[in-house]
Amino acid sequence: MSHRTPPAPQHGAQPAPASPAPTPLDRSDVRVKHAASIGDVVAAFIDRVRSGDLGSVPVIVGLIIIWTVFTSLNPVFLSADNLVNLLFDCSTVGVISLGIVCVLLLGEIDLSVGSMSGFASALVGMLWVNHDWPVWLAIVVAIAAGALAGGLYALLFNRLGMPSFVSTLAGLLAILGLQLYVLGAAGSINLPYGSQLVSLGQLMIIPPIVSHLLALLPGVAILLVGMRTRSRRHAANLSAQSVAGLLVRAGALTVFLEIVVAYLNRGRGVPVMFGIFLGLTVLMHYALTRTRWGRSMNAVGGNREAARRAGIKVGAIYTSAFVLCASLAALGGVLTAARLASASQQAGTGDVNLNAIAAAVIGGTSLFGGRGSAYSAVLGIIVIQSIASGLTLLNLSSSLRFMITGAVLAIAVIVDSLARQSRVSHGRA
Repeated sequence: MSHRTPPAPQHGAQPAPASPAPTPLDRSDVRVKHAASIGDVVAAFIDRVRSGDLGSVPVIVGLIIIWTVFTSLNPVFLSADNLVNLLFDCSTVGVISLGIVCVLLLGEIDLSVGSMSGFASALVGMLWVNHDWPVWLAIVVAIAAGALAGGLYALLFNRLGMPSFVSTLAGLLAILGLQLYVLGAAGSINLPYGSQLVSLGQLMIIPPIVSHLLALLPGVAILLVGMRTRSRRHAANLSAQSVAGLLVRAGALTVFLEIVVAYLNRGRGVPVMFGIFLGLTVLMHYALTRTRWGRSMNAVGGNREAARRAGIKVGAIYTSAFVLCASLAALGGVLTAARLASASQQAGTGDVNLNAIAAAVIGGTSLFGGRGSAYSAVLGIIVIQSIASGLTLLNLSSSLRFMITGAVLAIAVIVDSLARQSRVSHGRA
């Protein structure tokens, strides 16, 4: 058998072009990958907004408008001492709102969080003050009662198919009855004013040096996690955010937080209770974004049937959300009792329930499920408490607070609906 040799290239023929370098498999973020300047980072952000990914932009713009209006009417509003008091008040309902974020991510609701918080405060007062239990044990029992109530809601939802709106509405009435029963004829229980729990709710402040060091952590975390993610995506030949973009994000956040902390330290300082609230928010954010449970939460909220077919235990996810929501409501009730130094029949009633739900929605958590963030609770409750604080300083009727909060809530839902339609249209295009 003859062997053929390849023909020699003719004179003047061009050599075969070299194979092109592999391109990133994911081209959706190519602008960010090649970003080398702040202008490119800003342009990438504008592209995301145009596609319907608004993030926290609407609530931040709204917060700036609210603060500008109230400061122009009364300069005391932005004083350091008033902002410290505002952060104290944000912490109680804010913790409750964190739990609401969990159930809203699944497209469900818990209407009993206000009653649960009131019952938890009454339970702590009864066990601690009337029966001389250690305060820590009374708090554990109160949170366990919340977890039990959340487990019952999940059982009714998973086994009987009872809508969460109905089951939690029934729970609202039943738990309110338990609260009145625990408090008895007296109707209120005063907590020891010199106790650590009451000091936490009214007096404890993070030392200035510690608060400045803590303000550095978010920026450092963004930089370290971003660099790690960037190296992994490059290793997989995927697009990744540029170093410039990471430095801009981390640097801007660090400078902002350090300025805020320095300003608050001109007054009393950063409340320990608000630090606890932020700590829980960070833990929740990590769980929702970096764990299998969090990815399952978003998957079930986005499409329950698709999540079930993908092998996710949908029932367990619903159970975890309801249990976590009711437990955080109970913890919020304990913090409320610490803030007021008492447990009474009025605890958890009024606008506590609505403010907790409104804070999550105003902060950016979607009522349609599948989209939200733990930081929604922080931004939303700051908006609501800013409205309440500003109207109080102006000596205006509380009726205006309800009307303004309702209007802000309606605007937040409208923006969420429009952004959702924009994302759908952008995806089809």
